[in-house]
Amino acid sequence: MTSVIGDITVSLDGYVTGPGADPDHGLGHDADGLHAWAIDSDDPVDRGVVERHAAASGAVVMGRRTFDTVDRGWTDGMGYGADQDARPPMFVVTSRAPESYRLATSHDFTFVTDGPAAAIERARAAAGDRDVFVMGGGALVCSCLRDGLLDELRLHLSPEVLGAGTPLFDGVGRHRLVQTSVEVSPVCTHLVYRVVRS
Repeated sequence: MTSVIGDITVSLDGYVTGPGADPDHGLGHDADGLHAWAIDSDDPVDRGVVERHAAASGAVVMGRRTFDTVDRGWTDGMGYGADQDARPPMFVVTSRAPESYRLATSHDFTFVTDGPAAAIERARAAAGDRDVFVMGGGALVCSCLRDGLLDELRLHLSPEVLGAGTPLFDGVGRHRLVQTSVEVSPVCTHLVYRVVRS
């Protein structure tokens, strides 16, 4: 059965980007270490997480700012799951679709203008028996948790204290989660939570 999974890396002080995040600096200034576990690590724990996520991804949902960063930053041979280059259908929550974009011929993007719930519904239909991953940004993962759209939340806790940036849980409200898994490498702690429905 398809699960909807919020999947995002967060600093020890709760930020998903450092200060100054924009399409050219997707993680903000001096915050590249956040994703070291997915991009640079050869630790078997981190590699296993990346490989399992890429293999399980039937569809991916992202926000428009994340898409703009992806369109500028992903290189050839890069897709969901970093070097695993998974290319499931990707659904972008936006108020307006771009007129053109660089990855148009290499990746399957659909621009959804009627909100996160509609994007997730379309992603579920495309995912088959695999999972839907909501990869970010932080505002989208937060709103999906707030609105009861997530079955699971996966946090990749990076040993970075950024001091400022984009907070993950700003305005999300009260939620109960059940921790179901913890995996630890020297560069990341991977936490999995089941979202308790009220």
